[in-house]
Amino acid sequence: MKNAELNQRRQQATPRGVGVMCGFYAERAENATLWDVEGNQVIDFAAGIAVLNTGHRHPKVVAAIEQQLQAFTHTAYQIVPYESYVTLAERINQCAPIDGPCKTAFFTTGAEAVENAVKIARAHTGRPGIITFGGGFHGRTYMTMALTGKVAPYKLGFGPFPGSVFHGQYPNALHGVSTQDAMNSLERIFKADIDPKQVAAIVLEPVQGEGGFNVAPAEFMQALRTLCDEHGILLVADEVQTGFARTGKLFAMEHYDIKPDLITMAKSLAGGMPLSAVTGRADVMDAPAPGGLGGTYAGNPLAVAAAHAVMDVIDEEQLCQRAQRLGHHLVEVLQQARATCPAIAEIRAQGSMVAVEFNDPASGQPSAEFTRQVQQKALQEGLLLLSCGVHGNVIRFLYPLTIPEEQFTEALGILSRALGE
Repeated sequence: MKNAELNQRRQQATPRGVGVMCGFYAERAENATLWDVEGNQVIDFAAGIAVLNTGHRHPKVVAAIEQQLQAFTHTAYQIVPYESYVTLAERINQCAPIDGPCKTAFFTTGAEAVENAVKIARAHTGRPGIITFGGGFHGRTYMTMALTGKVAPYKLGFGPFPGSVFHGQYPNALHGVSTQDAMNSLERIFKADIDPKQVAAIVLEPVQGEGGFNVAPAEFMQALRTLCDEHGILLVADEVQTGFARTGKLFAMEHYDIKPDLITMAKSLAGGMPLSAVTGRADVMDAPAPGGLGGTYAGNPLAVAAAHAVMDVIDEEQLCQRAQRLGHHLVEVLQQARATCPAIAEIRAQGSMVAVEFNDPASGQPSAEFTRQVQQKALQEGLLLLSCGVHGNVIRFLYPLTIPEEQFTEALGILSRALGE
């Protein structure tokens, strides 16, 4: 009865606006396994929405937090700074795919990182305009809701939103949007909505997260870089979901020949502790005046300690290479499932950022209902899956990159059965 009782209490104590997916309550977790309050075991392919690339409670991350806990938990970096923040900034500056000298500032959430990237871009360029893309997700604060290219559930009833934000089309071959179509949509914005000389930044996810794991084509990235250079616009890569080995590289932008001016990151940066960052060209990052960036908890020392451990683990356990291998195996299983599952419309992957999109075989229309059925069947066998996509018809796979081989094989077996049924 425990889960049912807790559900009743939740409905009484918390608002419906905080949507909750699962009807069971976590009691403990280890690597890729969750146990609920009734002792049931679940293989976690959600990882707290892409936060646990290094798994639940990695021993190195736990040890780093414990050690910091014995020293101090908070000073507010802007009041009394500490070395670990500076060292982490140096580490990220060294590996971020950005041209020339870099600087990094830390914040607490992904939305905060994106919001601060907008502040930095406006301060550097002296321009107001921001262009993002349909299907993109950038957060739930007012600025990031304006940037987000999906109304339900993120924007319902919350307007009006901050101005000078415009949405282009994101390339999506399955839905008939080519790179040329996407670039044409930006030209329409320049003709109808805002002079390109008034645009501070173009913000995009190299692989859209909530939008359905849509991977930006290389030629689109190249065209964006050329366009930005032509008009003095900054290119901002939102790597909140794609960062820290998920795509088979530390950052998804490493898959492209071009480099952004700013990168936002969060989620798997600190293995479950709240930490985000903006990294960018030093001259751009230095645009805001002292005091213009920050936050009471920004760069919290416990989270910074966890992030150092996460970066060690990614390196020592070769998680970028493992992400490639696990993703390749998953894609093979999904391709085999196509024989018995005509609803599979497309399989998309970059490393272990893998998704499968479902259409109704009869109508060819996106099928959120089939997606829900796959999720439910998998959960009945103990596999937790997340959906996404503008039409809610995509399943995304966000297993910890540290998942044991035998458990990964077990999970793929459950997935195959769910698709086959």
